[in-house]
Amino acid sequence: MRNFAIIEAPSVLGHIPTHLGVAAMPDALLNAGLAGRLGARRAGRVESPTWREPRDADTGIMNPQEINDYSVSLADAVGGVIDQDEFPVVIGGDCSIVLGAMLALRRRGRYGLLYIDGHTDFYQPEANPILGAASASDLAFATGRGPAVVADIEGRGPLVRDEDVVAFGYRDGATQNYNRSQLLPPDMLALDRHAVRVLGTETAAEEAVAHLTRDDGPDGYWIHVDVDVLDQSIMWAVDAPQPDGFSWEDLATVLRVAMSSPRAIGFEITIYNPDMDPGGLSGRGLAATVGKALGQFAKQ
Repeated sequence: MRNFAIIEAPSVLGHIPTHLGVAAMPDALLNAGLAGRLGARRAGRVESPTWREPRDADTGIMNPQEINDYSVSLADAVGGVIDQDEFPVVIGGDCSIVLGAMLALRRRGRYGLLYIDGHTDFYQPEANPILGAASASDLAFATGRGPAVVADIEGRGPLVRDEDVVAFGYRDGATQNYNRSQLLPPDMLALDRHAVRVLGTETAAEEAVAHLTRDDGPDGYWIHVDVDVLDQSIMWAVDAPQPDGFSWEDLATVLRVAMSSPRAIGFEITIYNPDMDPGGLSGRGLAATVGKALGQFAKQ
C-alpha cells in the first residue's frame, strides 16, 4: 500500500503553441477530486520558466535549456517525495516532464519506464513534425538520443536504458514511418495498440510488468500516462486525438496491473487540456478512472 503525494507540474515547455492549455491540467484534475480519491497529500507545485515558441538554432528544439532547468527542479521535488517513503503522483503538463521524473530516479540508480502513450515520442529533432516540441521526442531524449542539453541532463544520460522501457498502447506507427522517425531500438519492449488488443489488455500489462521486474532488470519503474492513449470518443481534449484507443476500463486495468508490483515507484499523467473540454466530462472521467485504479492501493 502507498502513501500518495501529488506534485503539480504544469510545464508546457515541450508543447505546441496552440495547446498550452495543458498547463491547467493539475487544477482541473484536483478540482475533479483526484487528491481525495487517492487520500493524497499535496506536495507542492513546480512552476516552469517562460515558454518560448522559436526553435533553438543549435538543437532544433523549443526551450531546450528551460526544459533542462525544469527537469532538475522537478527531479528535486520527486526525489523529496520518494525520500519521505511516499509515492509521487505528478500531474502535468506536457510529456517532457518525464525527463524530470526519470532524472530523479537516475540519481538513485537504475530504474525503468512503463510508457503508456498513444505515440512513441521518439522523433529526432530534425524529423520532429511539430515545431521541435520536446513532447514528440521525450522518450528519445530519456534514452539518451538527442542534444546533450535534453538527453544528458546533469551528465546522467541516458536516464533510462533501452531494455528497461516498455512502450505501451501506441498507435502512430504509420505516422512515424511517414515522418521518418527513428525506429524504436530492438531492446525496448514495444506493445502497440494492436498487440495489446490481440493479447488482451490485462495480459499485455502483465507482460510489460514482467519485463520491468525481471531478475536482471531495473530496481523499479516509473509509470507514464499520456491521456491520448485513450480513444478520442472519450478523450477529445488532447492535441492529437486518435480513434481506436483505450477505453476507461482498459486504462484502469493497465494501471491496476502496473501498480500491483511493489517495484512501481511513481506515476505521472500528461496532456489533458481543459480548454478543449468546456463541460469537463473528459476531465471528470479521467480523475475518476485514475482515482479508482490507484486509490485501491492507498494506505488507509
